[in-house]
Amino acid sequence: MIILVLNCGSSSLKYQLLDMKGDNVYYLLAKGLVERIGMETGCIKHRGSQEDQYV
Repeated sequence: MIILVLNCGSSSLKYQLLDMKGDNVYYLLAKGLVERIGMETGCIKHRGSQEDQYV
């Protein structure tokens, strides 16, 4: 089962995409952070399961 986990703050958003394989067994498919939403200095960071990082 694929699960998207979101944590939203007032000006940021964190997320993880997990592949649940069983009880307490999962693989991290991707994770990321969106900071300073609505500001000119905002940024997005994303990391896939292959350790590639996009900024």
